[in-house]
Amino acid sequence: MISHWMKSGTLATLFALLVVSSVQAELALPNLFTDHMVLQRDKPIFIWGSTDKGAEVTVTLGDQKTTVTANDNGKWKAELKPLPAGGPHEVVVRSGDAEKVITDVLVGEVWVCSGQSNMQWDVNSSNDADLEKLTANYPQLRFISVPQVGTQEPQDNFNGKWEACTPDTVGNFSAVGYFFGRQLQQTLNVPVGLIDNAWGGSSAEAWVERDLLKSSGKFDELLARWEKTEATYNHEQAVQQYKQNLEAWKEKAAQAKKEGKPQPGGQPRAPRNPLTNQHRPANLYNGVLNPIIGYGIRGVIWYQGESNAGRAYQYRDLFPLMIQNWRDRWGQDEFPFYWVQLADFLQERDQPGDSAWAELREAQTMTLDKLPHTGQAVIIDLGEAEDIHPKNKQDVAKRLARLALANEYGYKIISQSPRYKSMKVDGNAIVLEFDTYGSQLDYFDTRALKGFTIAGEDKKFVNAKADIVDGTHVRVSSDQVKQPVAVRYAWGDNPVANLQNSQGLPATPFRTDDWDGVTKNSK
Repeated sequence: MISHWMKSGTLATLFALLVVSSVQAELALPNLFTDHMVLQRDKPIFIWGSTDKGAEVTVTLGDQKTTVTANDNGKWKAELKPLPAGGPHEVVVRSGDAEKVITDVLVGEVWVCSGQSNMQWDVNSSNDADLEKLTANYPQLRFISVPQVGTQEPQDNFNGKWEACTPDTVGNFSAVGYFFGRQLQQTLNVPVGLIDNAWGGSSAEAWVERDLLKSSGKFDELLARWEKTEATYNHEQAVQQYKQNLEAWKEKAAQAKKEGKPQPGGQPRAPRNPLTNQHRPANLYNGVLNPIIGYGIRGVIWYQGESNAGRAYQYRDLFPLMIQNWRDRWGQDEFPFYWVQLADFLQERDQPGDSAWAELREAQTMTLDKLPHTGQAVIIDLGEAEDIHPKNKQDVAKRLARLALANEYGYKIISQSPRYKSMKVDGNAIVLEFDTYGSQLDYFDTRALKGFTIAGEDKKFVNAKADIVDGTHVRVSSDQVKQPVAVRYAWGDNPVANLQNSQGLPATPFRTDDWDGVTKNSK
């Protein structure tokens, strides 16, 4: 009997050892590091992954080799010296007997493409998609997309892989991202890599670390609403209620069909879980941003704001906080951050009025003065009244590319829209001065300037007559306002406005006053 138990114990021990051996961590790399990837040139290169704790990991890239040790959690991170543009290279990662080989690696310019649906909007859904795809043979243009995961738990990985740009691969990628990257690649003649993690409908607060939102003290009401939702929402119950309601509706529909009556309206819709959506604070920071933080990049292009338009005053603080949060966590200095200002949308109005979208555009413009190395592409001439997703993504991307080419790559081109600088009352008129950044003020379509309104102390704006005085000044007046104090330009959801510069870049919407707006108390 003793012998039997000893033998059994020995077998059990051996089995346990085999189990332990089988669950030892494998050498793993995040899917950010796959064949066809592009590494940022002229900056330190970071590659990371996981293996057994305490294990040595050797990373080889070209003639560079570095060895690091995994920490107690099995995490490791290797740093390699900067490389010039070029390739293809091979990255080899070894730990013990395990080996990972990444092939067809290029070195060039890497940009993150982020925001909400207008950045997510793909080539297939944009203008001239069929023609654009026919010519999309750019082996030195590569891209990768991060799937939509909303969570409060920081993610280290995602399902995705780098792909070279071809007519077969480009259709589902971000249109603004692709057209931007194509312009850079053709101009710079170096490899370009694009990382798309945009999520349609997303709110800016979802892209910021939660502790940072809390510590700022400016978003307490927003966080309180979410804390209430988090404490009370039960998705399983919501799904069950939906199923019950759907069955009840189906019974009514069947009875209506039997009686020859129209199908009843109000078919229940499946509930969306707010705890995993694209609005919950920090959900997207953790789910789709954290997995790529630390990867070498040149900068970020951003197209978002529609979902925050109802809280435009809040966006004045939220947007720059988000940008700084990204920069701080990335640890790559103040990388450039360029965004698209909201397009024209909804119905045109022939009389002045308040506008949440105008206030959101203003908040975006204000961010230019709060943070360095930022830029804004103005597109109030490219929108569609009936569609929040304008199809012309080519011109949107060109305006972003102007900013990058001028500021990051030294090209002597005009990149900024004219922007209001100062005003001076001149009798019954106001003379406005603009920063034109090396260009001149100009008209579009007609020499009669449109989009200007003027007001006196009563704060009642009326449509105004406006004329270009010279390359940097505009004179604004109205017979209805004898003592003007304020001017607004392109102040509306879908403004009819035609001031631009000589290169066709529309003037930035603005107001000279700081009177309370309609979103001031929306938090």
